[in-house]
Amino acid sequence: MTPPPSRGAHILLDYTHATFADETAYRWVFDLMREAVAQSSATEVHAHFAPFDGSASPPGFAAVVLIDESHVTAHCYADQGLLAVDCFTCGQTDPDDIASYLHDRLMERLPGLSCVRRERVDRFISEV
Repeated sequence: MTPPPSRGAHILLDYTHATFADETAYRWVFDLMREAVAQSSATEVHAHFAPFDGSASPPGFAAVVLIDESHVTAHCYADQGLLAVDCFTCGQTDPDDIASYLHDRLMERLPGLSCVRRERVDRFISEV
């Protein structure tokens, strides 16, 4: 049976051993997300970065790059070494391009980083 057609896809990336020297290193991930979008066919429309110092929330960060085609996000629990990234695009933009760019640069920059999940999920599935 042929799966129903989709109009979008979501790439989920989960990492362990995500260690950062300090809060400025978090910002590098956000800049990398924007770079990954810029090198793709996606169009950035807004971006926001929020570092957490551990006083109100666990140390780490949340970041989003809103794109015309949907979004790229990252959330990190730095004290636990956990980093979750997702790349969701619609239409003709392939989220694998953005996810692969991010993954390759993360693996180069963060020694010991381990990708424990990379999963593609079709979105906007239709019966027609």
